[in-house]
Amino acid sequence: MSMTAFTAPGMTLTRLLVVSDLARARAWYETVLGAEVQGEYGGTSCVLLFLDTWLLLVTGGPPTADKPGVTFAPPTDPDTASAELIIGVPDCHAAHELLASRGATFLAPPVEYAWEIRAFFRDPDGHLFEISERRSGTS
Repeated sequence: MSMTAFTAPGMTLTRLLVVSDLARARAWYETVLGAEVQGEYGGTSCVLLFLDTWLLLVTGGPPTADKPGVTFAPPTDPDTASAELIIGVPDCHAAHELLASRGATFLAPPVEYAWEIRAFFRDPDGHLFEISERRSGTS
């Protein structure tokens, strides 16, 4: 039996994040992260481009015919994470300083490990982000 690759030229991956206030979230992603708005649809969704990655911000909603039984809602407890977005940076301390100056609220200052330096922050709805500087000579 032959296997065919799932990926093909022209395919993309988009990360969807459910937000409680689209205007507030859009402003945060533009101001803090420097994401570029690519389009807004019906006041309920916004497409952003950030580090060659598509981010789709959407407001919550009930199940639909194509996703029966699935309700979209922003995180209810920011201290419980099931996913995060990790941003690889060349200098974690400098990135921490810049993002903090733009309004990012970090959980703690950067922590240094033998393999990396990292720090965590959240967007206004509690989605978790990490900035990570890999240490040279580590895998």
